[in-house]
Amino acid sequence: MNTDVNTNVAGSQAEIDEIMKKYDRESNQRIWTGKYKVAIRFLMAAFSLWCIYVTLFATFLEEIRLTSFMALIVLMGYLIYPAKKGQVKPNYMPWYDIVLMVAGTASYLYFTFNANSILQQGTRFRPMQIVIGVIAIAVLLELTRRSVGIPILCVAGFFIIYALAIGLTNPDFFGRIRYFVRNLFYTKEGIFSTPVNVCSKYIIVFIIFGAFLERTGISQFFISLANCAAGKYAGGPAKVAVISSALCGMVSGSSVGNTVTTGSVTIPMMKETGYKSEFAGAVEAAASTGGQIMPPIMGAAAFLMADFIGVPYSDILSRAILPAILYFAGIFISVHLEAKRLKLSGIPADQLPKFGKLVKKLYLLLPLIMLVVWVSGNFMTMQKAASYAIILAVLVSLPDKNHRISPSKIIDALEAGGKGTITVAAACGVAGIIAGSITMTGLANELINGIITVANGHLIVALLLTMLCCIVLGMGVPTTANYCIMAATCAPILIRMGVPSLAAHFFVFYFGIVADITPPVALAAYAGSAIAKANPMKTAFNASRLAIAVFIVPYVFCFNPALLLIDTGAAEVALIAVTSFIGIFGVSAALGGYLMGQMNPVIRILMLAGGLMLIVPGILTDGIGLALIVVGAIIQKTTAKPAVA
Repeated sequence: MNTDVNTNVAGSQAEIDEIMKKYDRESNQRIWTGKYKVAIRFLMAAFSLWCIYVTLFATFLEEIRLTSFMALIVLMGYLIYPAKKGQVKPNYMPWYDIVLMVAGTASYLYFTFNANSILQQGTRFRPMQIVIGVIAIAVLLELTRRSVGIPILCVAGFFIIYALAIGLTNPDFFGRIRYFVRNLFYTKEGIFSTPVNVCSKYIIVFIIFGAFLERTGISQFFISLANCAAGKYAGGPAKVAVISSALCGMVSGSSVGNTVTTGSVTIPMMKETGYKSEFAGAVEAAASTGGQIMPPIMGAAAFLMADFIGVPYSDILSRAILPAILYFAGIFISVHLEAKRLKLSGIPADQLPKFGKLVKKLYLLLPLIMLVVWVSGNFMTMQKAASYAIILAVLVSLPDKNHRISPSKIIDALEAGGKGTITVAAACGVAGIIAGSITMTGLANELINGIITVANGHLIVALLLTMLCCIVLGMGVPTTANYCIMAATCAPILIRMGVPSLAAHFFVFYFGIVADITPPVALAAYAGSAIAKANPMKTAFNASRLAIAVFIVPYVFCFNPALLLIDTGAAEVALIAVTSFIGIFGVSAALGGYLMGQMNPVIRILMLAGGLMLIVPGILTDGIGLALIVVGAIIQKTTAKPAVA
């Protein structure tokens, strides 16, 4: 079994591309060839360079920066995304797409070139200006449908209809439309609110950095490193999948993209070792989804969180470390116990990469390391740190002739960064529309008061309701948009009930992400099942079981924020880390039903209860939890039945 990334491929590249198109909306793009392809390639690259320049050096009005940014997003979005899947006629763009592209771009540019006068005219808007605003909103919604999907439009449509039909009090319908459009398009309470602002200032630079980092060959390095570290142990390929997906996920930031990219290598390895298809797909999906909570880059929502809460991004990174480790520890433990249950071996030593060779490529980590140092040490702004890290990524690629970032690859990376920004920016714009609709109608306060009334002072009830909202909204809605909606609606509920702001926002952030592996709409799990040729729903349920930590840990840090390193010391952090790890072990063993042999229901209950109590910080709960785990382990050791493969 050859573990080299170039030879372990699940079918042809065409099959992988087809899976991406099916489960990743971003992959359904127009086909441009010849001079058209070259023109769009350089347009995307120029857009990325322009964004880097603007975020670092521009001093003009914020409204000019935001509206010009969205104008270019609309222009590029319609050039890239067709109206429906399967429109693959090369170098063809229907007349109606051209009309939408021109009308939408012109609407945003109208604001750009008239920003000063628009800001000075107060609330007196002419009918023509309202029509321009309606066009801008409609064109953005259509672009989001094409690039992101329908679920987010269903959410946006609900709040738009609510605002125009019920929420706004103006008795004149056209008066409501005028007020609605003015707030959403001509102020910073709608499209140009925090999500788009953060996207244009921070997120895009990190997306571009990720594109450059991928071209240094770091993904292959991560997979080889994971093979070297864990490949030889029981069920080695699954452990390789967990480690490599965690590392690669830091760079990609996409659950589906990471699942397909690393899964095309790791899933066939797992199946060949002896893991069942649905388990192999689930391991990859769960680990890849966790990439969005793994510092130092995390998902785009982490940048928004820093802005919403008003804390440095480095604070978000440091608080996220322990929960992320617990998440991946839970998956790692589960695959280890499954390997023991099935009596699976590791990868033969002669097929593993040599550590001595990998050491020589450790320099590939330098851009990531320096990014963390620059950001966490507050030596410079986030966007400047990412820009310097891009330059460093180019420099570290020079020694490797196979992955050297040449001028052509620089254009490739800039083009990829520009394309990658379209979907995020579109989702951010629609998230702004949703949040603006909620704010202008006062629906947020009604929702907050309603849930607080239902909870009746019981935090656990409010947390359960919030979790359900996040998972339902997250079904097909990008993490970024999901977080924006929940930050505007549900996070304030938890804060009002006494949960620290940081913990409340982390709670909605985590449950927005977990929707990617939670049935019935579990896109990352379905992508993994397609590669594994497994049952999609079984894969999704397995992924949810493997990622059990992400369903538990957010509750813990809401009840005891020490898990997020809030108001705690080094000794307490060490104790929390150890007890939580043992707790995750107990929960994983109980759900898998194996520890030194098959577990009977009584032992599983003991291990599950003990694990949950250990995850909750506290001397009393730790003591009881540890006792239950020990008792369960002793009984298991003396009564264990042989594993059934």
